[in-house]
Amino acid sequence: MRPLKGKWIIKSLNKTASTTFTNGDLVMLSSGALVTATAQSTYHVGIILTDVTSGDSDFASVVKVPVAVPTEPSCEFEATVTGTLATTDVGTAFDLSTAGLVNQDGTTYKVVVCKGFIATNKGRFTLSGNQDYIDS
Repeated sequence: MRPLKGKWIIKSLNKTASTTFTNGDLVMLSSGALVTATAQSTYHVGIILTDVTSGDSDFASVVKVPVAVPTEPSCEFEATVTGTLATTDVGTAFDLSTAGLVNQDGTTYKVVVCKGFIATNKGRFTLSGNQDYIDS
């Protein structure tokens, strides 16, 4: 996933110790620190902008990492989808398959809304369900 449109800000937020992250995944907060989004998560802070691996010297520590945070509900990001995205899916809300994939077949949690068709495996999305946006 990557930010595309709207006002995004880069925030340095604490990551959870001993947790791996993949650049471009949606993240959320748990006990004040970042964790990766899941297929069932409903509130997301933004998109992590770095990889965190077990080989990192500070892997077991709580340290700040860069996160692209949407500051308005209309902020769009590009995401890969599982299933087959169609032009008729624009305006439909979907679930996640993983922190980095939108589940085109899932509509239980409806955490992202398709705003544009790019290809059958890629689209433009906004986060739904985020009530608060971090002020710039």
